[in-house]
Amino acid sequence: MQSQDVAPRPAPGSSADRTVHVQQAEAALVEHYPRLVRLAYLVLPAGPGRGRRVLTAHALVQRALPRGRASTPVIPAQHGGSARGRVRAGDGPGGDPGYAYVRLQVVRAALEAGLPLRSRARRGLLPPLLPQVWGLRLFPRSGGADELALEQRLAALSGPGRAAWVLRGLEKLSDGDVREVLTGSGVKDARVAAALREASGVPAAQYALLGSPEFDACSLQVRPTDLMRRRQHTRAALAAAAALAVCGALVALPGGGWGPDGAAAPAYAQNPAAEAALDPGRLVKISPAAWKTSARTDFSVWPARGPLTGDTALLRRALAVWARPGGSVRVSATPETPSGGPAGPPQLLYAGEVDNARVVLLYDGLRIARYAEPKDGTAGAALDFARVDGATGAEAGALVLGRADGNVRYLTAPWVTRAGERDLSKPGAGMMDLTLTDGITSPLASPVAQTGTCTTWNVLQLTDASGSHLLSDLGELVPARLTAGRPAAPREASGAQALRTWAPFACSLADARAQGVRTVNAWGYTRQPLPDGSGTASWACTRAETWRGDGSRVLAQFRTPGGLFGAAVARAGDVPACGPRDPHVLAGVLWKSKGGAWYLLAAGDRAMTSVKATGGVTGSGQGNLLALPARQGEQAELEGRLGNGRTITGLR
Repeated sequence: MQSQDVAPRPAPGSSADRTVHVQQAEAALVEHYPRLVRLAYLVLPAGPGRGRRVLTAHALVQRALPRGRASTPVIPAQHGGSARGRVRAGDGPGGDPGYAYVRLQVVRAALEAGLPLRSRARRGLLPPLLPQVWGLRLFPRSGGADELALEQRLAALSGPGRAAWVLRGLEKLSDGDVREVLTGSGVKDARVAAALREASGVPAAQYALLGSPEFDACSLQVRPTDLMRRRQHTRAALAAAAALAVCGALVALPGGGWGPDGAAAPAYAQNPAAEAALDPGRLVKISPAAWKTSARTDFSVWPARGPLTGDTALLRRALAVWARPGGSVRVSATPETPSGGPAGPPQLLYAGEVDNARVVLLYDGLRIARYAEPKDGTAGAALDFARVDGATGAEAGALVLGRADGNVRYLTAPWVTRAGERDLSKPGAGMMDLTLTDGITSPLASPVAQTGTCTTWNVLQLTDASGSHLLSDLGELVPARLTAGRPAAPREASGAQALRTWAPFACSLADARAQGVRTVNAWGYTRQPLPDGSGTASWACTRAETWRGDGSRVLAQFRTPGGLFGAAVARAGDVPACGPRDPHVLAGVLWKSKGGAWYLLAAGDRAMTSVKATGGVTGSGQGNLLALPARQGEQAELEGRLGNGRTITGLR
């Protein structure tokens, strides 16, 4: 039996990426369902009333299961010494991966449910419709005055602040673990710190009240709803149903229409603009030679390729599903990518058979839409979206055509003359050529599909008239472009020096999966002699920029001599550090020497004239490097000063 006072915590896992299978998550959800519902109930805002809040809590928990499986990225293990992220010792929150996954989904959904309706336009953020209880009101048992006072105090907090307090009190998580859960739930870094401060305003002595029946959304009281109002609503519903039946009959009358639309939802209204966008005959098809004379190198000059570009029925289904995907269609989109139908006739990039599916790629000037259906029918159709606004050159060099058996196939730009596969973690291994057939590559192993400890990271290398470029599959339609060098003047990652820079940090690209990443730059900003005389460590920062402009992710990474891979010791989101607007970075790590002594190591870029540490470890030094004796588990704040007097705060 698990204690009701402490969240389930088996032994910590390995440092490898863990995969949470749906069966594992389901087992955790079933075993700890009351705890998860209580957690959701406490994090949800109190505004809708206790009855609606109870049903919403149950709905959020029941929708927390992954559809297939989900990955939880873990920092690669440090070799040749110990590196601890955020200038502290200790691993991240360990525990049952299934429970941790479901808990994260519940917290994320509860926070999203508290957003204003205008911020919840995406389908997944709309108020849950199920479960519903007709004719009855359900609410938890009432507590005493202390519970009522706590309810009022929690209602006054923001959603993240309320979640932070509940995770501390109900789940017994440390502040570091709470920070990771909130960050994983989509709360921005600056807001996480504010939420922790806000939660500290509610006394920890009230944690004991969280076990009260007042907050138990699984032990409920039942009362009838307003009987007179319910009778009036029933009569109104019957009248509305009759009107809807008449309208449905009129819409279903013969007299034209688009014909079979496969997995698309029914069309109840049409207008000339919508009809033009869904007419396969009006699809834009670019000439195969147009790119040769155009000054542009973007998707607008890609020709229509594939053996099924003349299959009107397939193209009709693709357009119809794009405009109104049916309930059986699996729809995915990169963050903040609109998934609505095209405003006008889109451009056809590809239509053909890939592995065991028929695939259509479309472009509307802002997005790439990929429609895929099985060869033997339309059941199980999928629709994927990705933003590509402003893509040009290498960023418009390839699109994912299909994935199968851990491999990925790309459709490349018409100006690509050569394609190859390269292991980014082995800069001296060379490139293995890939066959190009009408712009389609032969299959190459996708790093997204690998399980266990990351030891390799395969990337796509494309060659055109401007040179060679590296692109990495991050689980989306558009691979991310890789660059290296100083943020103000990055260069292609295909050069010898750039490959050596990337090699120890290739596996850190896993941190950027499914984030809508456009480019990732790696910058080896300094090297630092180790205080025990065992060699020189290297420091690098990687910055991932997204197609939407915000949501950038910065990792500071540290590698000891002889180590195969580096370790991420600090990460931040939506900060200008390590980027073209602010090409400076400062980070630190607690490091254990081979002799067993602990040190605080800190390093900034070469523009820094001094570095200072405060908090658990204090000291300062001239230049951009700092090494101070420390004890395991100590924490410190870092501050660097530039030559012009400006101060830089260390990444956390």
